[in-house]
Order: sequence, then structure tokens, then C-alpha cells
Amino acid sequence: MAQEIELKFIVENESVEALRHALDTFSGEHHDPVQLLNIYYETPDNWLRRHDRGLRIRGANGRYEMTMKIGGRVVGGLHQRPEYNVALDTPELDLARLPAEVWPEGALPQGLSEAVRPLFSTDFWREKWLVNEGNSRVEIALDRGEVKAGELAEPICELELELLEGEAADLLKLARRLVSQSGLRQGSLSKAARGYHLAAGNAPRAIKPTPVLHVAPKASVEQGLEAALELALSQWQYHEELWLRGHEEAKAPVLAAIGLVRHTLTLFGGIVPRKASARLRDLLTQTEALMATEVSAPTAVYSPQTAAAKLALTEFLVTRGWQNFLDERAKAKIGESFKRFADIHLSRHAAELKKEFAYPLGDRYADRLIRLKRDIDSVMLLAGAYDGPQARAWLENWQGLRDAIETRQRIEIEHFRNEAICQAPFWLHSGKR
Repeated sequence: MAQEIELKFIVENESVEALRHALDTFSGEHHDPVQLLNIYYETPDNWLRRHDRGLRIRGANGRYEMTMKIGGRVVGGLHQRPEYNVALDTPELDLARLPAEVWPEGALPQGLSEAVRPLFSTDFWREKWLVNEGNSRVEIALDRGEVKAGELAEPICELELELLEGEAADLLKLARRLVSQSGLRQGSLSKAARGYHLAAGNAPRAIKPTPVLHVAPKASVEQGLEAALELALSQWQYHEELWLRGHEEAKAPVLAAIGLVRHTLTLFGGIVPRKASARLRDLLTQTEALMATEVSAPTAVYSPQTAAAKLALTEFLVTRGWQNFLDERAKAKIGESFKRFADIHLSRHAAELKKEFAYPLGDRYADRLIRLKRDIDSVMLLAGAYDGPQARAWLENWQGLRDAIETRQRIEIEHFRNEAICQAPFWLHSGKR
């Protein structure tokens, strides 16, 4: 088994030659392009996908390799997951040669070998540079080709930085050097993810409202912070993809996701000091300023500002960049119960909302909109500690008020305001049960 750690970027076609020139200036070992043919497999009932497995055969220069990848952690474009590789003499699956630890029950499931079928393929040329960074060895691969499923296809133009040996921090340091030029964006969708989407019919991707954040039972405050930032980054990258594909309405959710990063840092600001995220917040400000203009999606998304901001957020998460700024008291608090943290902050935000909207405001509702949105975001990051219809109903009334203010529906505004301020709390330790 190998632990795959790689950072993926999508490359703008117009920037390929400039990128290749920049990579040639790195002191490293260059390898000319090699064609890689890959076939990905699945069962009719998606057994592999349902069990977070990805199975492929790769062929290059008459040599073949079977690979099983197991779902690990994906943060932004940084993939960390186990993979198992087996050399083959011919491009034919031989699942029995994979180790027992690959399978959920410790043994090859009966009938699986007969059930798997080719689902989609990727065909691309890979050019490589091997670079030393710090105490680490990194492979930089430029891939150009296409992913195909039946009659459907999408182009591949990607840059992958894979850690061959050393520390993930060195991989991220190298990435910071690369994103100083335009034409790169972190891609959370792997070639396989795009292939699965094509194989399923390539349905149009739709706007996804930010969901209530759900954390693991007995999660710590730190785990809640990580989950909140990962949710915001996921929303950012998902809607960025839509915006690039021509969905102009996706720009607003991109900005909302960046705002959610800020709200998360504010929500946990009583524990994590501002200086821990100073660089990240500065880069977010630059990105927001760029996107506030009448800029096109490619110009905004492939800009050095946006690339640097997303990379900084990824690095903040992967390296737990807040840890070095915590004193002993803060370290103790960040290890405490997230649910208890949620209880306290839900009460505070509810009190603020009731104070702001206790009485009709006439023509002044728009003045409260920014604060209302901030409080709603905070509650969505906290309410998942209570998985139930009461939490959703409580949120829906405040969201209804927000929407009514944005669309200037006076009757609806007063309806939702009255409903919202009269609601009983759904959380514990609220002073009202």
C-alpha cells in the first residue's frame, strides 16, 4: 500500500506554454510526455463507488498496472488516500491479486470479479518534472487529453503535484511558488470524479444551497472548525466550477462561500486569535475585491489572487495553521465539546437576532441584512449538533425573513419576523426548555 498525497490544479489552456516554461526553470529532472491509457471499472449497482473504492487499469509503453484507490481525505485540491498497485502482464483485471485489506470484510466479495465492467476511460499525455523542495521529493505532472464515457467526453488539462517522499508542508510550499502566475486553479474534481459524472449521463450541475453543517458525534471544537472550513471550501470550489461552465448565477454562491470562511473564523475567534489567519484573510479580501468587479469567470477564477487564497485556506486546514498561535488555555478550549460550544453560541446569536428584529423596522430592514446573513451562517454551522426538524424549522423562518428582505416583500417580511422571534430554542442550556 502507498499513501497518495497529491495536489491537483486545473490549467487554463492559454496558460499551458507559460506554465511549462516556468516548470523548466525549476532545478529538477524533466521527462518527456508519455501517453497513459486508463480504464475505470464499476459494477451495475455501483458497489465500488458505494464503498469509496476506485478501480482502474493503466497502460503505458506496453506495461500495465491495476490500481485500487480507497477514499481518504480531500481538502480543496489536496488528496490524501491509500492506494494499492499491482503490475499486470496484460490489461485484464485480476482482483484476487489485491491484498485482503483492500476489501471491507477482509476478503474479495463473492461474484465481484464477474460483476465489474469498464465504465469510462481517460487518455492523456503526461509530462513530468521531479523537483526537490525542502526535505521532500515532488513529482509535477502536466496531463493533457480527455476523459470519455460512451459518446460523452471532457478535456483534461491538469497539473498534479504528488509527494513522493517527505512532508505535505513542502508540497504546499512548492504550490505557492506556482500559483504566483495566472492560469491555475485548485481542482477538487479528479479525473475519475468527472468520468463518473459523464458515465451517469452528464446531468447539468445545479446551484447547491449551503447545508447545515453536520459533525461527528462527540466532536471537539477543533473538529467543528475543520468541518466548517471544509464545507465553505467545498461550496466555493463547486460553484466556481459552475461559474466557469457558464452559469452566471453561480458567482453569488462563490462570494457567499468566501463569506462563510470569514464567518467561520469570526465564530471561532474567541479561541483562534486573528493573527493566526491574518494572511488568509488578506488573500480573501483581495479575491473578494477582484470578484466585486465586472470580471469574467475565467479571469477571476484563474487569477493569482484566487489561487493563492484557496491554497492558503487548504494549507490552513491541512497543517492546522491555528495550532502554533494557541496558548495552553486555548488548546484546552479547542479540545472541548463542539456541542457545548454550539449551545453557547446559538444562544448568543439567537439573542442578537431577537434584539435586532424585535420590532417592525419599516424601511430600515435592508440595513440589518448583512448582520442577518452573518447570524444565519453561524447558526447553520452550529445547528448540525442537533439533527432534527426543530433546528431546520427554526432556521427556515430566519431564512424566509432574509429572502423577503432581499425581494422587498413587506407582508412576507412581517410574517417571517413574527414567526422567527417567537420560536422556542431547539438547543440545550438555552434558559428555556
